[in-house]
Amino acid sequence: MRKKESPLTKIVIRPSLPIWARVLRSATLYCFLPLMLLASTTAQNTAPAPPLQETGDLYNLEHYIHVVPRDPSEYHPISAENRFGWFVRSTVGPRSLVAGLFSSGIGTALDSPSEYGPHWVGFGQRYGMRLTGISTGNAMEAGIGAIWSEDPRYFHTVHDTFGDRVKNVLDLTFRAYHRDGERHPAYARYIAIFGNNFLSNTWRVQSEADTEHALIRTAEGFGGRALSDAFSEFVPQVWRKVTHKPDRYPPDAHNP
Repeated sequence: MRKKESPLTKIVIRPSLPIWARVLRSATLYCFLPLMLLASTTAQNTAPAPPLQETGDLYNLEHYIHVVPRDPSEYHPISAENRFGWFVRSTVGPRSLVAGLFSSGIGTALDSPSEYGPHWVGFGQRYGMRLTGISTGNAMEAGIGAIWSEDPRYFHTVHDTFGDRVKNVLDLTFRAYHRDGERHPAYARYIAIFGNNFLSNTWRVQSEADTEHALIRTAEGFGGRALSDAFSEFVPQVWRKVTHKPDRYPPDAHNP
């Protein structure tokens, strides 16, 4: 009689992963962080941004949300420490972890991909697979961007109209600030999102390890980035209204 296999021991991984794919995956996961710190320290020999003027909890909702500079001279390039902090928050911060619960839950409910199954084990595998993709992409964006001082952070507007705020969200989805204080195409982000989603074909299950699914994941990557930026743009204002906190900016303050 054939022994029944427990779902807990059924790990869905692509069999016989080529050695070059395993080496490439390990290099992506473990080499970009040192590169990120090294490139940040050597390529960004600038003064760090001034400390926050507000006091309060270090993990305040608005602590890591930055304002669009009114002119290039007001922009402070991101430091190596802040670049690493962006990587950590974007990978395992509350927003990312909660988003993973929703996306993995939807995938489990739809049983997509079917290799994982519609159960808790499948949910965990989907959550873990998403986390490997997020960590790889964020490490690539932060590490590669450090070489030419591309800033991965989002910068929100002040007292702008709803339409202008939406434009800022969409603009900073595809562009980023550089050392000169101007916005340029976010090439490191393009490389990270495209590269990560095609690279992950080497360790994904067979049904989603193809060009079509990689392109779909790439589109979802840019869409997810836009949603994350929209969160940073609008949620702090909603939070202030819900908690009845005063506006931290003077009524006449605005962006250019």
